[in-house]
Amino acid sequence: MFDNIKKLCEINGISGRENLVANEIMEQIKDIATSAHIDNIGNVIAFKKGKSTPKNKIMLSAHTDEVGMIATAVTSEGFVRFATVGGINPKVILGRRVVIGENVQGIIGTKAVHMQEADERGKAVEVDKLLIDIGATDKEDALKHINLGDSISFVGDYKEVGSNSIIAKAIDDRAGCAILIEIMKSDLEFDTYFGFSTQEEVGLRGATVAAHTISPDIAIIVETTASGDVSGVTGEKRVSVVGEGAVISYMDHHTIYDKGLFDLAFKLAEEKNIKVQTKTMISGGNDAGAIHVSGKGVRTIAVSIPSKYIHSPSNMVDKSDVQAVCDISRELANAVGNI
Repeated sequence: MFDNIKKLCEINGISGRENLVANEIMEQIKDIATSAHIDNIGNVIAFKKGKSTPKNKIMLSAHTDEVGMIATAVTSEGFVRFATVGGINPKVILGRRVVIGENVQGIIGTKAVHMQEADERGKAVEVDKLLIDIGATDKEDALKHINLGDSISFVGDYKEVGSNSIIAKAIDDRAGCAILIEIMKSDLEFDTYFGFSTQEEVGLRGATVAAHTISPDIAIIVETTASGDVSGVTGEKRVSVVGEGAVISYMDHHTIYDKGLFDLAFKLAEEKNIKVQTKTMISGGNDAGAIHVSGKGVRTIAVSIPSKYIHSPSNMVDKSDVQAVCDISRELANAVGNI
């Protein structure tokens, strides 16, 4: 599974440009899914026959897109202007390497610190004042290599660091995609649908379509969530803690999660000795926000990997948390068919 997380994270696929990720997922599941297709918005919709057909139609969901940028203009000097795609803090992107389109390398820059006015030095540079330098001599030269509307992805190679940590771009939510594939490989108790959704980072758009297509009764959202587990942050403001297991949410900014499924997750975790935790603050949101209000309503639960430095070129997670999310998500899928 971790080899697959590496493979999926290293594919570039910002919101609305997830086709390479979808193609890779289709290639991986073609011999294990009972059926699978890519829909008009780019979602991968798959179904696997289980040991029995359940009373409740079950959907597991993870999103394929990553935060990034899109090229919007080129200056006369050959620098590329851009807009962000998804929620990115300008503080984390200055000086970062990026790739534009398929393989044009660049770096996000602004004027050097010793050229800034005193009041500028203490502030994060606004995105509209940042530029990407691709080494072009002028606008004409730059436009030989890139086009307006090209996607821009962070360069953030997968690395295993410390005793058990991973850093990479796009762990949110390619790790979730890898977990769904891993669950699909197992013997399932029930017929199960899998949605690998697009455009989560810009408004839960792919999941809206996927939920309409599948029309589930119960949905398990496999995600990555923010952890405030860094120096100087204490108590409930840590939100979730890396290394303390899968995060089972009771509420976020889009969803109040099904209490019965929330309780079931903790019951299964205790029975199966799977490490879990819950959030200590109301924050964030995910595809559950669209799925739980689709159709006639869907009982929904989110199971997330706690991540430091989320929505940056270097998400950091603990491998034990990833495994815990995989394990509890599989247990839930095998338990909710007839509840």
